[in-house]
Amino acid sequence: MNADLMIAIPEITLLALACLVLVVDAYSKDPLHLLSYWITQASLLITLGLVLYYFPEDASIAFHGSFISDAMSATLKAFICGISFIVFLYSHEYLKEHQCLKGEYFVLGLFAVLGMMIMASAYSLLSVYLGLELLSLSLYAMVAMQRTSSSASEAAMKYFVLGALASGMLLYGISMIYGLTGSLQLITIADVINVDSANRMYLVYGMIFLIIGIAFKLGAAPFHMWVPDVYQGAPTSVTLFISSAPKLAAFAMAMRILVDGLLPLLSDWQSILMILAVLSMAIGNIIAISQTNIKRMLAYSTIAHVGFLFLGFIAGTATGFAGSMFYIISYALMSIGAFGMIILLGRFGFEADMLDDFKGLSERSPWFAFIMLCFMFSMAGVPPFLGFWSKWFVLKELVASGFVVLAAVAVVFSIIGAYYYLRIIKLMYFDKPDSMTAIKASRQMRFVLSINGLAILVLGLIPNILMSLCLSALAG
Repeated sequence: MNADLMIAIPEITLLALACLVLVVDAYSKDPLHLLSYWITQASLLITLGLVLYYFPEDASIAFHGSFISDAMSATLKAFICGISFIVFLYSHEYLKEHQCLKGEYFVLGLFAVLGMMIMASAYSLLSVYLGLELLSLSLYAMVAMQRTSSSASEAAMKYFVLGALASGMLLYGISMIYGLTGSLQLITIADVINVDSANRMYLVYGMIFLIIGIAFKLGAAPFHMWVPDVYQGAPTSVTLFISSAPKLAAFAMAMRILVDGLLPLLSDWQSILMILAVLSMAIGNIIAISQTNIKRMLAYSTIAHVGFLFLGFIAGTATGFAGSMFYIISYALMSIGAFGMIILLGRFGFEADMLDDFKGLSERSPWFAFIMLCFMFSMAGVPPFLGFWSKWFVLKELVASGFVVLAAVAVVFSIIGAYYYLRIIKLMYFDKPDSMTAIKASRQMRFVLSINGLAILVLGLIPNILMSLCLSALAG
């Protein structure tokens, strides 16, 4: 049992620190909740340090096959902690400026991070579900936290109702798989499917319900209906969080279920993911063109990116899965930067969430216009930015696996998608600003956002660092 606890030290530590933040915030009288904020950030750094210190050389399984510590889980946990650290820094700036700072944001955020880490190491369908519910329940509460906002309350209700429906679908799929294989452990499920092909049709039915749960958490079409409303209705600090680290956890869930558990059904889930990928790229890129709210535009952009993410899974090779991992990490870094820019331009009583709010930004702040240009070019897949290499990686693996037509379709939708990203650059550099109001933000916000933008450019110039990391985590 001690060996099991050693494997889960980062998660246990984070749980203890989240409880500490909860107690400290309950007794704190500071309206800025600075102590809660700094303990939260320290908690993420401590957890990150433990993840790196206990980085596994070989896969270790604990808690009777429910929990695995391997290179993929450790790599994803490290990025989840690092990205969440930046998210909380941006969020603290937003909540402080808009005078809606509550300590519960950090407590719920830490429990959400714990749920993501459990999902990354889940090795049974039960632990996958427990991690997912811990994450989901925390996010529902975070969206609804601003009780005076009717749009946030509406977004939370939509998210909760649709999330409960998706959880029910997932549970139904889990019950079918368990009934047919007699096990919840992913490795045992894979072995049973390999040996007994008599129940293949029923296993495929169960698999479909599991894929519905995965598609909902990632926001893939046609299970995307919650994404635009939640992204637009939730406070920007919460949208920033939802759009970044949870996507890494959803990728981990897809890897565990589809690759570790259902790889013998590869040909079946490949065809389903093809449909989801094409629908996501089509709906996301085409509908995003007509949006005037940048949060809503980025929501449809997310749907399109999820379509690209699925391409690596469709390739069906270890290198293809590594390509998907590279893609989701790249997307999370781009997403926190784009929403960070919305927070940077906002101020008390004003959300810079309309496209027109970016008009003439090059005159107001040439530096941050350049940083936003880095994010938009990267999302559009323009070389040499990081987003180009993430698209190139998955398309290369797709073509190598023989899916040339699907790769060509993806390129067409990528070109269509470039339009709405380039429109923001046009607004920043070629339109006159409606206001010359000075940008009000702390030095640390300006510094971290600048580093975030430059990292997208630098990693694009030397993409082999991140590529090698993903390949070493998954190509084994």
